[in-house]
Amino acid sequence: MLIARSVHPLPGEAERKERLLALVDGFSSRRVLVIGDLIADEFIFGEVARVSREAPVLILKYDATQVVAGGAGNAANNVAALGGRARLSGLVGSDPEGRRLLGSFHPGVDRAHIVRAREYRTPVKTRILAGGVHAARQQVVRIDRETGWPLDESVSLALAKKIGPALEACDAVILSDYGSGLVTPALAEAIRRTVAKRTRRRPIPVLIDSRYRLLDFRGLTTCTPNESEVEAALGIHINDDPEALERAGRLLLRRTGMQAVLITRGSRGMALFQPKQATIHVPIFGADEVADVTGAGDTVIAAFGLALAAGASFYEAARLANYAGGLVVMKRGTATISAQELSDAVTSDHDTTLENWSQEGPPQGRRSQN
Repeated sequence: MLIARSVHPLPGEAERKERLLALVDGFSSRRVLVIGDLIADEFIFGEVARVSREAPVLILKYDATQVVAGGAGNAANNVAALGGRARLSGLVGSDPEGRRLLGSFHPGVDRAHIVRAREYRTPVKTRILAGGVHAARQQVVRIDRETGWPLDESVSLALAKKIGPALEACDAVILSDYGSGLVTPALAEAIRRTVAKRTRRRPIPVLIDSRYRLLDFRGLTTCTPNESEVEAALGIHINDDPEALERAGRLLLRRTGMQAVLITRGSRGMALFQPKQATIHVPIFGADEVADVTGAGDTVIAAFGLALAAGASFYEAARLANYAGGLVVMKRGTATISAQELSDAVTSDHDTTLENWSQEGPPQGRRSQN
């Protein structure tokens, strides 16, 4: 089964706003399974004291440490914060970092399908942020403690056997691949086949966010790569070249065999590609000044997946994901947004005249004014 075509009213019509708000209201009844790499995002905050005499580096007066869930954990936290019912499946160690990570999840995240492995070391990304008393704290260094990635394929196979029950009654599946080897094309295909067998009126979308090997995943519902990931995968330099972007998006559609591709472009917004339909370029939402992009991709795919689960077209889901991404980058650190924040953004953003439709494919899905 296919996701509904992107049929929607012309930009600026009030009914489109009401439709988006109704979709957000429907998040609370949607169940999303998030599978992937669980990472502990550690933030160490300090106040600049002076410059060291030992080396030309800052000496920070320690203030506080915060641990939040990154990777698939952040995507699940965003699903729950947006009002959805999040189930999370992944791997953590039995180490202190793993315990702190497990304690950092949103109360609405079901952790019953997380596997704790004694021999596994929980990956940690430590960010040290420095700032003065009245100044914004800026990241000065990041330290990554990985776990011997990539994992043996047997780990992925073992996880696949455990997630069967988690797939029951889910309305969408999000795969979050940060490169550990846990989320494999074989795992994705097994999930796709399982949900395809389910008999229900609305299809179950399977979304993939893969940092390093997007082209290895085929036949899923959709993906949400950022522009730099697309450039690395295809060897196409995009930047401000609309023709290069169009070529890359269409090539990615063909090579992955997906129903849609949503490319996030930072300050340039998003571009939505669907076969035989016009490309939609959605401008960035929010202020131009970005506070922190950490984990923004997790927020985007969480909102995109929830919207599709609630019955949105790809276009409608992209609009909501764009609002979500624009909101979360205005927050410091690995953050989430609420359904109320998303609804407020939809309500406040009436002007859609900046949308840009390319000429690729027939102008389907646009209602005539006559």
